[in-house]
Amino acid sequence: MTTTLIDDIGLLVTNDPAVGSLTAEVTDAAVVIEDGVIRWVGSASRAPAADERVDAAGRCVIPGFVDSHSHLMFAGDRADEFEARMTGQTYTAGGIRRTVAATRAASDDALLGNSQRLVAEMRSQGTTTVEIKSGYGLDVLDESRALRLAQKLTTETTYLGAHVVPSEFADDPAGYVDLVTGEMLAECAPHARWVDVFCDTGAFDVDQARAVLQAGQAAGLGARMHAGQLGFSGGVQLAVELGAASVDHCTFLSDEDIDALAGGSTVATLLPGVEFSTRQPYPDARRLIDAGVTVALACDCNPGSSFTSSMPFCIAVAVRDMKMSPAEALWAATAGGAEALWRDDVGVIREGARADLVLLDAPSYVHLAYRPGVPLVSRVF
Repeated sequence: MTTTLIDDIGLLVTNDPAVGSLTAEVTDAAVVIEDGVIRWVGSASRAPAADERVDAAGRCVIPGFVDSHSHLMFAGDRADEFEARMTGQTYTAGGIRRTVAATRAASDDALLGNSQRLVAEMRSQGTTTVEIKSGYGLDVLDESRALRLAQKLTTETTYLGAHVVPSEFADDPAGYVDLVTGEMLAECAPHARWVDVFCDTGAFDVDQARAVLQAGQAAGLGARMHAGQLGFSGGVQLAVELGAASVDHCTFLSDEDIDALAGGSTVATLLPGVEFSTRQPYPDARRLIDAGVTVALACDCNPGSSFTSSMPFCIAVAVRDMKMSPAEALWAATAGGAEALWRDDVGVIREGARADLVLLDAPSYVHLAYRPGVPLVSRVF
């Protein structure tokens, strides 16, 4: 095995609680990696010898971004919807069914090729861990197909049969919930780590969401949820009650929702690309953080409401429009995403963790928000 020393790191963000503070920063640092694992972290002056050396030249090194919410397994394009929203139309999630039709008609090679392209985009921008959902098949064959293909790209696969009710079940939503919790779940569970449901206006109500998540949990899947994107609902409190790893969007939150999140272990994953692309109000990240809620940031890369694969972009928006500090936004995009996936081996730079690192072409991570739109990711390990 070959060891690699990255030294002359001007600023190293470790996110290691043992070091102290939120981002646990170390100056004049070095890291040794071997066989995909971090073997040593410390002062550059005390770094051990290694087979290879990478000179960081005083630049900043951060953990790889952990994007805990994406919808990459799709076909088609909805740029016309974006154009319509920019001229005043309101987003209602109805366009999901357009993507379903295109996805069902696409070949395996087309679906996998498109998702591979998007994962490569993410990797080039510093994302080293990505979650991928199904949800654009909405029948037994295409939901299980999406998850089988997604397994080729990540271990973090999520069964989202309960994205919306497909057109063929428009008059029988209860029958569709039975399918999602029955035959479809049985086919999809072997290819998924998580189960998810969209609990919101135009999708599924709280009782339906409860049935979906509990069926998934009974099949051995961890729970996640979309809630609070389009309006207030009981979805956030249901996610906390069921011990979901994450409840995502959280644009509309009541005081009771905040209290539930603060008193539980469910991560609030915020998706600023959605609000940027739909012109909805941004989530109140400051309110969540000040209440003691664990917050993550993710891209929600999808063809309808957030077609971005850039975590640096999401960090910049979170700092500019959601009142997060640069340190809070970086932590949420790395360690926060790891917590949303129940992972302790990513989103952190410490001995024994995965060697998922990003070398920035900047002296500090603050430049991710300070220089929005500039490609600052110099190298990804």
